[in-house]
Amino acid sequence: MRPRTLAVFDRLDLLEWRLCQRFASLSLCSPWLTTLRLASRVGDWPAWVLLIAAQPLLQPEAGWHFLVQYAATGLVAILVYRLIKTRLCRERPFITFVNVIQCGEPARDRYSFPSGHTMHAVMFCVMTAAHAPRLLPLLIPLAVLIALSRVGLGLHYISDVAAGAAIGYAFALASLTLAG
Repeated sequence: MRPRTLAVFDRLDLLEWRLCQRFASLSLCSPWLTTLRLASRVGDWPAWVLLIAAQPLLQPEAGWHFLVQYAATGLVAILVYRLIKTRLCRERPFITFVNVIQCGEPARDRYSFPSGHTMHAVMFCVMTAAHAPRLLPLLIPLAVLIALSRVGLGLHYISDVAAGAAIGYAFALASLTLAG
């Protein structure tokens, strides 16, 4: 039995597909496609694991505390993200609009809402802004590129990316507030 999608996703899909198609068509340019694929892969986990592991070096006075805080926040975010994603079941753009939106990178699963890549990128940028703002000139462009890559590769709708960003922001604020 196929999971049912929410009616709001059906309406959003119809509103967003043309913009997603136009954005994904930019990926036909080989250097841009390569850039998007690289950003997507870095956003899978390497950038964030490196950032978490580097906390004791970046913050010698409280680095181990930040390492635990970042890791715990990341793990809780993954659990909640998976719960949301498997309950709301929004099909990816390249699945819904087959032969219209190309898939530029293999998807890990079937559903697109929300964007976990964007969630983690925004979450770790906000947390880094509080602890090591000197890294933001590197992390902000990376986070933007990761978010763009998800739409450009046909893996997410723009609203998936926006929702992922909002969820990531909320997790970062909650983490910073609780760790106070």
